[in-house]
Formats: sequence, structure tokens, C-alpha cells
Amino acid sequence: MSTAPDAQLQRWQRFRNNRNAALAAEHGWLTLTSFQWLESQPSAVDLVPGLWSTDGTTAALAAGAADGLTLVETGDPVDGTITAQLADEESLMWVQFGGPDGRQVVVELAMRAGKYAIRTRDSQSPVFTEFDGVPTFDYRPDFVVEARFEAFAEPEDVPIATANPLVDGVHRSVGELVFRLPGKDHEYRLHAEEEKLGALTVTFHDETNGDSTDEWRKVSTARPRPDGTVVLDFNRAINYPSAFTPYGTCPMPVKNNSLDARIEAGEKQPNP
Repeated sequence: MSTAPDAQLQRWQRFRNNRNAALAAEHGWLTLTSFQWLESQPSAVDLVPGLWSTDGTTAALAAGAADGLTLVETGDPVDGTITAQLADEESLMWVQFGGPDGRQVVVELAMRAGKYAIRTRDSQSPVFTEFDGVPTFDYRPDFVVEARFEAFAEPEDVPIATANPLVDGVHRSVGELVFRLPGKDHEYRLHAEEEKLGALTVTFHDETNGDSTDEWRKVSTARPRPDGTVVLDFNRAINYPSAFTPYGTCPMPVKNNSLDARIEAGEKQPNP
């Protein structure tokens, strides 16, 4: 195993520090404590006051002042019925309650697979309060490879599964990243999605999944250079939120985004 130059290692350590800080954000992914679909009739739900419902296009919450719910955006109390509308895959941090400041639990309204659901985000969740960073492999310079981006003529929407078996997803593939791995004599081709500023993200399986790593991970690159090349650094492979919580709806890899190699770089399976 080769040794990373100091500057390369320091950049990775800064990346890790920023990653752990982002996960430790207030009411972030580590605070999820439930995922519940809304019914057509006003109904009580677990962990949250009020009566919740949807007519398919609008979500509604009926609550009284004594329930202690306030709007996240304004802090105004909920006393009566409030409604909201979302498009598919949108989320809204809608109401909050509990704790000394009335903000311990934030209720996220979400539309997934064309249906409304709520997720509770509790700042006292043990997953959050006991978090001390994601375990990782040691830095591996040999898992920093150059890849070639081959763009599709037009983006392709590929149906995929997600971490929630009741929610189907779509991967908008903009092209393939083509590369080789140390010790392997063949090329790999991974479907990529485009992110902000032209960056690329690939979601992939490898042979460490279910052993030392979660069932799948993702890694992002910078925008391709003018000649179409990018640096694909598997030391920056990270878990999706569904690795930390059973309440995620995170996308699985497209069918052929699997590597017949042990990518012993990047994030490991989170500590229980």
C-alpha cells in the first residue's frame, strides 16, 4: 500500500472533517425517527400531535394550540387546520414541537412516489447525540484513478429501486465514467448523474458491501476537464443517509453500477 503525500492526505482530512460536521447538523439525517404515509381521513400518527391527512394533492394538519405545534418558518402556533402542497421528491420542514425551546422535533412533510408522508427529526435521537464521526478506511492513494467521461447524446431516465421498497426512483444518467482499477485488466463503466456546476456523482456497489461497508455508496467528481477526464477518488466515497437510518428513501445504483473489486476506501458501515 503506497503512502499518500502530506498535501493529499491533508485535503482528504479536511474533506472528512467537513463531512462529519455536515452529518452533525441540527435536525439533519441522523435525527430521523419515523417515516409515515398520510391517510385520506384525518388520523393520529406516531410521535406527533394533531390529525394528519391528504386528499392526494394537498396535505393537511389539524391541531389546537394546546398541542404545542408551531410553524418552522415563522414560529407561529398551529391552531386550526393548515395545508401544504408539494411536487414529487420535494420536502418541507413544516412544523416543530417539544423540548425547552419548542424545537426538539421538526416534522418534515415529503412527497415520495406521488404520495404524502411525514418524517420526524428529533434532536434527542441517540443516533444523533451519540455520533462521533463515520468510520473510514485509511487513505489509499491507489484508489485515486483517472476516469474518462463519455456523455450521452441526451440524458437517460433509468428506473431504480430505493432504500424504501414502497418508493421507486429514477436515475438521470448523463453519461458513463470509464476507468480501470489497480490489479484489474478490464475497464469499468459507471452511469453518472450531473450535480451542481457540472460535477458528476456515481452510485455504486462493490465487493465490500454488507461486509465492511453499507449496501451501496456514492462518490462525486469535479466537472470534467475540457478533454473529458476527471479524477475519481474512492477515498471520498460516502454513505447515503439510509446507511444511518431506516427512514431514508435513498436511490440504489442502476443495474450495472457494480464493481467486481473490494473498494477498501472511503466510508465504512456506520457504527451501531
